[in-house]
Amino acid sequence: MEKQKTLKDSFTLKGKGLHTGLPITITFNPAPENHGYKIKRVDLEDQPVIDALAENVGATQRGTVLMKGDVHVSTVEHAMAALYALQVDNCLIEVNAPEFPILDGSALEYVREINRVGLVEQNADRDFFIVRRKIEVKDEETGSKLILLPDENFCVNSFIEFESTFIPNQSATLDDLSDFEKDIASSRTFVFVREIQKLLEAGLIKGGDLDNAIVIYERQISQEELDKLGDLLGVPHKNASEPGYLNHKPLQYPNEPARHKLLDIIGDMALIGKPIKGRVIGTRPGHKINNQLARVVRKQIKQNDVQPPIYDVNKEPVLDINKIKDLLPHRYPFLMVDKIIEIGQSHVVGVKNITVNEPFFMGHFPQEPVMPGVLQVEAMAQVGGLLVLSSVEEPERYSTYFLKIDNVKFRQKVIPGDTLIFRLDMISEIRRGIAIMKGYAFVGEKVVSEAEFTAQIVKNK
Repeated sequence: MEKQKTLKDSFTLKGKGLHTGLPITITFNPAPENHGYKIKRVDLEDQPVIDALAENVGATQRGTVLMKGDVHVSTVEHAMAALYALQVDNCLIEVNAPEFPILDGSALEYVREINRVGLVEQNADRDFFIVRRKIEVKDEETGSKLILLPDENFCVNSFIEFESTFIPNQSATLDDLSDFEKDIASSRTFVFVREIQKLLEAGLIKGGDLDNAIVIYERQISQEELDKLGDLLGVPHKNASEPGYLNHKPLQYPNEPARHKLLDIIGDMALIGKPIKGRVIGTRPGHKINNQLARVVRKQIKQNDVQPPIYDVNKEPVLDINKIKDLLPHRYPFLMVDKIIEIGQSHVVGVKNITVNEPFFMGHFPQEPVMPGVLQVEAMAQVGGLLVLSSVEEPERYSTYFLKIDNVKFRQKVIPGDTLIFRLDMISEIRRGIAIMKGYAFVGEKVVSEAEFTAQIVKNK
């Protein structure tokens, strides 16, 4: 299993805010396991902290704005994309303004600093959101649409369309996050000249210039209007009859705008709070539709304490029945785990196939065979026992005895033909031979039972 990661050391960047024009200092700090991304406004009294999660997004005009009460912080997406793409799971971000600095309009400086300080692996496993079926959100008014599909990795396709002779339509693809640094990170945000006046009137882009955004002039306006915009942006006057890009720095890629939209998708998906195994396909993406998809996923995460494990019947088990018999003292008719398909430092996944030949079906019940709930708990406990035994040397010399079982719930019948998939996670580290675990039993994608266990490891005499 992959482990969570955080920064080896803190780093600080300084720059101006795109919308406020303020000088900004931002510091990225290491954070403990299961911390996620949190943003602290160090310029405010009590230094409030905002969780960087999709449900806390309060606005999406020209950037993603996170809010907590009256406190907000905007333009977070480039930094979030860099953290997510470089697989930083836990980070505390301190910023002294209501937005992140725009820097050069891309994620490149964040990426460089993350690489400079490096990452450190933590003890906790990464908890992926695994996409199991198509999820789609769309905006009929704008034609924006995002689709999330199952995939072995996190991948993104971005398709953009504008009423523009320069970028009528473009596409960009990222099939592996390892390519983010060289293919996506340096792609800059972009804006059309026709939008600038409206943004300025709305009190935005006070810090915008030709060094932190691609500016596209493609609809001719009067020389006077263009000169006024040039003065507002602090750039030399340009011939109003010559459309084109107004930047000091030429395009890095012919499809740089599409690549930047892909970068934004990653930054907004980072607010799901978990790494994703799935492919995002964005048509005319933007922060609003990106956040709608992220909120749908967040809702699914909240509805399920844990996702059902993936069971590939063609994959070799970690422990087959013979190895299990070497570790557990149970035998027929009380050995209730057939194989272990996954085991980590703090979690285990096991399988029990339910057939009509199970001896308990003779009396429970002859006309309606149902697996007793207490035996589901016993099977779950045996899988948990294998996790506990994996933490000691010479596990065959130890046994586990359960001291307490709490918060047991049964949600659905288990009948012949079902395959029970058990997942157990350590709630805390093993101390003085005592282990506390949370367990779930699944049939398909449904939780059929759950319980919390306290067990003791005892050396056999």
